[in-house]
Amino acid sequence: MATLQSLAFSSPVSHCLQQPRLHSGLLSWAVHRSAKSTFNGQSLHVSRPQWAPIRRCTQASRSITMMVKPKIQFIQGTDEQTIPDVRLTKSKDGTNGVAIFKFEQPSVFDSSGEFGDITGFYMIDEEGVLQSVDVNAKFVNGKPAGIEAKYTMRTPRDWDRFMRFMERYANENGLQFIKK
Repeated sequence: MATLQSLAFSSPVSHCLQQPRLHSGLLSWAVHRSAKSTFNGQSLHVSRPQWAPIRRCTQASRSITMMVKPKIQFIQGTDEQTIPDVRLTKSKDGTNGVAIFKFEQPSVFDSSGEFGDITGFYMIDEEGVLQSVDVNAKFVNGKPAGIEAKYTMRTPRDWDRFMRFMERYANENGLQFIKK
């Protein structure tokens, strides 16, 4: 009766400041044994490999944070240039709320023919994208005059995330909060 052994090997590569350096790999040993094997060859013995020394980066590692300018879009990839009037409501228990954005003569009307149709309301910052499909256009004498978009927050976590976006957006666009 013979014993079958298999060796699984993995060697991750790490990068330091765009200069790839191979570090010693993490070894993963997987031994599979079968008492009823039909293998009739010689048994293979593999000695434990030696660890290679780890090479350290000579320059200090730096963390790079990508800052994304907070922006609003109605067509993905096309930033809205008009600054909206924003109204917030919040339930008494603080569990949910609604933000209503009103845009007078938004720039999306100028570019919607070139870039496509309005597909939703997207608020983009360094944390990601908040989105809503509750978007309504206002027409006066058959011509587009404005857009109203609603963003609903259903949990305190949604509210906090929205407020972080609005703080960044307000700072970038010179808006201020007025409590009524």
